Amino acid sequence: MTNERYQKGIETIKQFTIPTEENPTGHMDIGEAFTDIAPDLKEIIVEFAFGDIYARPGLDKKQKVIATISALVAQGTPQIEMHVRTGLAVGLTAEEIVGCIIHLIPYTGFPRVLNSLKAAQKVFAEQGITINTSGQ
Repeated sequence: MTNERYQKGIETIKQFTIPTEENPTGHMDIGEAFTDIAPDLKEIIVEFAFGDIYARPGLDKKQKVIATISALVAQGTPQIEMHVRTGLAVGLTAEEIVGCIIHLIPYTGFPRVLNSLKAAQKVFAEQGITINTSGQ
């Protein structure tokens, strides 16, 4: 797994997370929990999602994360928490993340937005982040 595409993917992940000594990919779940049933999943995720897609030019890191958050809200998937963390890691504010999620109400519906806000709320609480609601 030390091919060029894999290395490019790992380096890209590090740009979107805060790596630690224990976990060089930070908070990013790259499929390690499935090595017993899908041992190549980690390689697929790292090479394709990060080595090929996230590494593409055209969007900056914040734009890529906003696009990802929007897609996950639309799908209603639990990975939203991980990508809220990613948004914070690349410099999005909590207000920008909440604004993005709320903006999706007419497109995805209230249930998906409410579930996504709950996930964001959990991440913000874990990180001690408060939302400035004075502008609302």
